[in-house]
Amino acid sequence: MPTEADLAETLATAIGGLGPLARRLNQVHTRLWHEQVDRDLTGPQFTVLSLLHMHGDLDQGALGGLAHLDKSTAAPLLDRLERRGLVETAKDDTDKRRKLVRLTDDGRELAGRLAPAVISVSDQMLSSLTDEEREQFLALLHRLVQPPADQ
Repeated sequence: MPTEADLAETLATAIGGLGPLARRLNQVHTRLWHEQVDRDLTGPQFTVLSLLHMHGDLDQGALGGLAHLDKSTAAPLLDRLERRGLVETAKDDTDKRRKLVRLTDDGRELAGRLAPAVISVSDQMLSSLTDEEREQFLALLHRLVQPPADQ
């Protein structure tokens, strides 16, 4: 049976692990985002606008894949963007089962206008790291979120 000291050490390790740190990192990022980017546009919404700006019209499935959104998240996100007039959706003429998503002029303008602020938030979040540490930190984060090669 673990001692109180062992249990206290285990609990301290648990609350100082990846989950709590990721949550705190997200809290800081969200606060900076709301202060400096846009209180009414989320990070995933900005990602969708940016991907449409970069790739042109995309079907909803491909867009969700590029933005790392599941279907249950993508559909309401696109509905909100469409209600704001930032994207338009239409049935694909060649395949009626597919829904195409197109960036509007307002969506294009907003993505371009907000991009420098998004970069600034990232720079602020990483400001305590050297350039080499930033590169390494981001590479490690990418590795953590990538599915294993055998999946």
